[in-house]
Amino acid sequence: MCGLAGFLQLSGFDANTGEARARIMADALRHRGPDDGGAWTDGEAGIALAHRRLSILDLSPAGHQPMRSASGRWVIAFNGEIYNHL
Repeated sequence: MCGLAGFLQLSGFDANTGEARARIMADALRHRGPDDGGAWTDGEAGIALAHRRLSILDLSPAGHQPMRSASGRWVIAFNGEIYNHL
């Protein structure tokens, strides 16, 4: 199962420091997702998301997370299991 991490910091958030902290948090979960990892931050909102990936069905880079929508407005990090996807 994949590993998820993230946090919200309402004041004094620095995007670079936030991303580094999120990556450290995700690296602590490496045993849950040794195949890939990523992090995303929004400096204005004070949000950081991180993900560790365990590739089972989709082995392609298309499964890299956190995922951004085509417009770039939405970002998600999730377990990656979409039931009844076929």
